[in-house]
Amino acid sequence: MTVFSAPDYDGHEHVSFGHDPETGLRAIIAIHNSNLGPGVGGCRMWPYENDMTALHDALRLSRGMTYKSALAGLPFGGGKSVIIGDARTDKTPALMQAMGRFVESLSGRYIAAEDIGMTVADMDEMATVTDHVTGTSATSGNPSPYTAYGVMRGIEAAVEYKFQRNDGLEDTHVAIQGLGAVGFDLARRLHEKGARLHVADINIEAVQKAVDEFGATPVDTHEIHAVDVDVFAPCALGAVINDTTVNELGAKIIAGSANNQLAEDRHGSALTARDILYAPDYVINAGGIIEIAHGKKFGGDHDDVEIYAHLDGIHDTLSEIFKRAETEGAATNFVADKMAEERFKTTI
Repeated sequence: MTVFSAPDYDGHEHVSFGHDPETGLRAIIAIHNSNLGPGVGGCRMWPYENDMTALHDALRLSRGMTYKSALAGLPFGGGKSVIIGDARTDKTPALMQAMGRFVESLSGRYIAAEDIGMTVADMDEMATVTDHVTGTSATSGNPSPYTAYGVMRGIEAAVEYKFQRNDGLEDTHVAIQGLGAVGFDLARRLHEKGARLHVADINIEAVQKAVDEFGATPVDTHEIHAVDVDVFAPCALGAVINDTTVNELGAKIIAGSANNQLAEDRHGSALTARDILYAPDYVINAGGIIEIAHGKKFGGDHDDVEIYAHLDGIHDTLSEIFKRAETEGAATNFVADKMAEERFKTTI
């Protein structure tokens, strides 16, 4: 199979494969569309089963970044990079520098940010050999709290629309799948709003911490999607809404931070058929890229007042998507795609 025949190839402008024999780096950079600006997106490190799985991730995630930046009102295109390897055992400063040189080879067409398996320190290491990286300690930092805040605002918009209530999240039952940096901070924010939490993660310590600090109810990782709650918040890896789980869901709202939550676009229609309101993932999880846009790398001063004002727009954008979807009788993911394409496909 070639890149052009890959199922997730969507007219991508550029796909590069990088290999550094000295450090063992094997990586892919994908740029989907740059009509609105350079391709900006996270650098992910993951022990992919094979090269095609890594390519699948790079293609799909870079496309999502195009749509994410467009609906967030940012002057960016969509890009993504993936490093094939286990971040716990394979990562070294030399490997990060090799990745930085790979990013540098594209001369600014792609700008890397932090993603799964990466840290601010890793971005700092990459920044020693390229200027085309953000999310460093000198430009912005950890975007996770901003992503979590945006997801919380998105959940508020969904609860308001679905249940026709404007009294906040008090006693709203939320099942969170994944307690990483974003998922745990989301749990904290929801707890502060009075929500009742159900949590699951392969990291037992993270689950216990949520139980101790937020009074959360622990749930098995294979059952969290089926819990009878108001909101299911996927905050781990993608494709959680698939042919099997779509008929097992116990929530009336799907709203979380994970990328590519729908295994296929048609699953958005399946959710609509079940009267489940879906907050398109690339809309609700745009907090990180919004924070990055306000960082020093892009001429901002990282003013939290401005950042949070921009993040509040996630609530309004989702409300508009929900209304248009109901009016048009369409799935929310298709409406969101249409709105994004109206912005980036008409700009040359």
